[in-house]
Amino acid sequence: MLKKVKSAGLERPTRKQQVKIVYEMTQEGFKLSNILEVTELPESTYHYHLSKKNKPNPDKGLEELIQEIFEENKERYGYRRITDELKARGYQVNHKRVLRLMRKLGLQCKKFSRKTRRYNSYKGTVGKIAKNKINRRFMTPNPLQKLVTDVTEFKCLNDEKLYLSPIMDLYNSEVISWKISKKPTLDIAIEPLKEAISVIKKNAKYRTTIHSDQGWHYQHHSWVKTLKNHGIFQSMSRKGNCIDNSPMENFFGLLKQEMYYGEEKVSFSTLKKQIEEYIYYYNNKRIKRKLSGLSPVEYRKQDTQLAA
Repeated sequence: MLKKVKSAGLERPTRKQQVKIVYEMTQEGFKLSNILEVTELPESTYHYHLSKKNKPNPDKGLEELIQEIFEENKERYGYRRITDELKARGYQVNHKRVLRLMRKLGLQCKKFSRKTRRYNSYKGTVGKIAKNKINRRFMTPNPLQKLVTDVTEFKCLNDEKLYLSPIMDLYNSEVISWKISKKPTLDIAIEPLKEAISVIKKNAKYRTTIHSDQGWHYQHHSWVKTLKNHGIFQSMSRKGNCIDNSPMENFFGLLKQEMYYGEEKVSFSTLKKQIEEYIYYYNNKRIKRKLSGLSPVEYRKQDTQLAA
C-alpha cells in the first residue's frame, strides 16, 4: 500500500491531492482506515473534502453558456467581451468570475501577432492632395457624417493576392460597403464609394466627409470628381502617417488577427468568402465595448435616423 501511495509521484501532496489518492485506493479495494493511517490524513478531513467534491457544480449552467459564446465567436472573445455578451443576454455577472471560469475551462481567445509589410498604394503626387479635415477627430454622434477607407493586401495560394477596400462609418464602426479584387485597380476604390453614396443619399442627415491616405486611388480624378458631384468633403492623412487613419488600420489588424494570421493559405475564392463572412459577423454579431456592448448594426438600429 505504501508503494502505491509513493507511486503517485507527489512528495508533498496538498490535502486535495491526498483525498484524491485515498479515494482512488478505496475504489481499488483498500480499506479506508489503513490508507488514512499510511497517509496520515485525518478521517474528518477526508470526508469534508469528499463531500465538497460530490456537491453539484453551481456554475455548471454558466460554464456551459460561456463555452457556447466562446465557440459561437470562433474563440475570438476574451473574458471582457464574454461578460458583455452575458449581460446583453440578461445575466448579471462579474468579469472576474467569468475570467475564473474561463481559466477553469481552459478557454483562451486566439491571438496572433505577425509583422508583415503593409500594402502601400502611394505613388507620389499623381493628383489632388486634400487637406486633413478629419485630423484624428474620429468621434461623431451622427451616422454617415465621417467615413474612412483604405486598401489592404492578403496572400493566397499559388502566389495569388487578394485586395480588400472597405468603407467604414465612424459613427458605429460599421463597414457599409466594400470591394474584393485580385488587383488593386481604380475600381476597388470607386465601386464601394458608389455603394456608400447610395446609402448616404438615403440616410445621411449631415454632410459627409470621407477620409483616406494619400494612395493613388484617392488622388485620382475619378475619385475626386465623384466626391465633388455628390457634395462629399474629401480628407487625407498626412504622407506616411498611418495614425491619421487609425480606425481603418485597426479594423484591418482585427480582421487579420481573428481570421487570417495563423491560418494556412487558401485559394482566392475561399479567402474572399471567409472575408465576406467575417465582415457580416463583424457588423452584425461582434459586440464592441464602446458601443455599449452592441454590434455596429445593433447600435445603428437603436438610432431612429437609420432604423430599419
